[in-house]
Amino acid sequence: MPRPSAREQILDAYREILIEHGPVAVTLEAVAARAEVSKGGLLYHFGSKDALLDGLLERVRTLHAEDVELARKAPDGPVRYYLRTSISDAKPDNPAFRTLLAVIRMSSIEPKVSATLRECTEDWHALIAESVTDPLTAELITLVGDGLYLRAAIDDGRTEPAADLDFDEVLRRLKG
Repeated sequence: MPRPSAREQILDAYREILIEHGPVAVTLEAVAARAEVSKGGLLYHFGSKDALLDGLLERVRTLHAEDVELARKAPDGPVRYYLRTSISDAKPDNPAFRTLLAVIRMSSIEPKVSATLRECTEDWHALIAESVTDPLTAELITLVGDGLYLRAAIDDGRTEPAADLDFDEVLRRLKG
């Protein structure tokens, strides 16, 4: 596997510092050290901490757009794709999950982070609403997916395995 570009290494390092230590631990020096680049190399790609955040948000939007496109083309339809990946993608080693987790760590202190997360949620809701006729059902499916994602993310082995859910049955019951 080819080594990621310096820009990607820097974003990966930034992401990991946010996850492990929170926003307070982010300094340009810490990110450069974690990425194994010089501070000058970091500044070449990102001129400030704000530029680093913009880069991470760009990554989230790109990953999100790719995921929504996969859902649109999914053979089993966007609703089943959304629910299935709400479980399967919330894994500690998944780069998209880790990126989202890092961004969530910033959401309480950076309005542009909350705006990006809101856009992603609205995109999913709109796609789900295209697939079902009832607006309330679309909202409930979106909320179920959010809950599945959260449960998979915090699963410590004590919860019922959500991966065994019969999505056809879930949808049938949601539609009442």
